[in-house]
Amino acid sequence: MSTAQNHSKIEKEELNLKDAVFVFASFTLMGIAAITLLIIFDVLTLDQFLSFHNPATLMTMTVTTTIGLILFGILLTILIPSNYIDNQNKQYQTSSISALFSLFLFGSLFEELLFRGIVQNLLLLYIEESWTGIFITSLLFLALHVQYFKKPLMLFNILLPSLAFGWVYVKTSNILAPIIAHFFLNFVITILFKYRILKLKP
Repeated sequence: MSTAQNHSKIEKEELNLKDAVFVFASFTLMGIAAITLLIIFDVLTLDQFLSFHNPATLMTMTVTTTIGLILFGILLTILIPSNYIDNQNKQYQTSSISALFSLFLFGSLFEELLFRGIVQNLLLLYIEESWTGIFITSLLFLALHVQYFKKPLMLFNILLPSLAFGWVYVKTSNILAPIIAHFFLNFVITILFKYRILKLKP
């Protein structure tokens, strides 16, 4: 591939990422608006959504969940042959750090506001068992990731983190916990691939 073609390909990838960031940012704003309305109309309380009553627990659970999920992602990559794993990270190889940061930040914000902030919270208003609400939310989260349906093992790679995001949110009552864990999981794994620190198993 010539230098001009390669440069054109990189510019196209950056443009696609910018489009994705714009979409995620727009949906994030709609999610915030929806949650604000739920709080205004007393469907949810601010304390259910953004509690800081126990900062030590919040910090501990956020950090341990984030590290645990990153290690899980690394282990999965090392142990599972590449033909069972989605190679989506390859398309980010030439993307800038700032573009990737923005993509994963707004992607995490949108998905967590929607699934944990809205869907899971609403389910738990009617379901007494927390894990039932977390599991149903995670199944809906899986449905969003249609690109993984051809590689069923990747569904497990989505389901386990989703369950962890739901659990840490229930335990902390602070949406920042799953947002931070979600962001760092996606960002760190992608950076490890980008700089070839982590490689798919042949």
